[in-house]
Amino acid sequence: MRTKIGIIGGSGIYQMAGLQDQEWVTVESPWGKPSDELLTGRMDGVEMVFLPRHGRGHVYSPTSVPYRANIDALKRLGVTDIISVSACGSFRAEMAPGDFVIVDQFIDRTFAREKSFFGTGCVAHVSVAHPTCPRLSDACFSAGQDAGITVHRGGTYLAMEGPQFSSQAESKMYRAWGCDVIGMTNMPEAKLAREAEICYASVAMVTDYDSWHPDHGAVDVTEVIATLQGNGNKAQDMISRLPALLGPDRAPCPHGCDRALENAIMTAPDKQDPTLLAKLDAIAGRVL
Repeated sequence: MRTKIGIIGGSGIYQMAGLQDQEWVTVESPWGKPSDELLTGRMDGVEMVFLPRHGRGHVYSPTSVPYRANIDALKRLGVTDIISVSACGSFRAEMAPGDFVIVDQFIDRTFAREKSFFGTGCVAHVSVAHPTCPRLSDACFSAGQDAGITVHRGGTYLAMEGPQFSSQAESKMYRAWGCDVIGMTNMPEAKLAREAEICYASVAMVTDYDSWHPDHGAVDVTEVIATLQGNGNKAQDMISRLPALLGPDRAPCPHGCDRALENAIMTAPDKQDPTLLAKLDAIAGRVL
């Protein structure tokens, strides 16, 4: 199998520099319209696809991002590995603005989003005990270090609904829960990537200390935007190093991310809904 890297760019990242043979392409999805066209190209001999999560010009709020259409579109283009890049707040003094955190766990507090490709007529249960791919996360960590970024390996991401930032009481509670960073977009994205059998890594770019911090107070949007711009440049540098680390040839995922649907579908074949099955052609075609 050939490696095909998908980059989902978060706030402040609406394009990707350094791609050869760049082309913005429209992908039709039965799950709706993706956030934007997808940018295809190559870097160091490896095919890559870039999707701006919020759309160019930041059109979609965290709640309205078409997560299912985005993951389905990446799957239809043959993406094998997704690197999610997103802005976040920090609950840890040592995870400072400008640092990157390679997330390995999530607490999902979102409530207004469709979180699965499956449902009535085709029920499936996948494990997200370990929601990110260690192999892909290790590559992101190495790429970040090589780029001179302060990178923290491992962290728990609290996914909130938004679009408002946390109250101080909420911030202190999440910190007490053991969360390390907070953001609004990695859920249900990580869950959907697992259902689509695509390896997924999350790179959280710290823009601020959340409102728990006694010396920083409420989140200052002006400061967040300034840090976002610097983080965007760092992210581009990190991403440019990934193709050489991952290589053009891809073996099966040693952690089973690309086989997540084996034994996951519960609905008997004679009870499955043909309309839903048709929508699942890209996501679950391997097992259906």
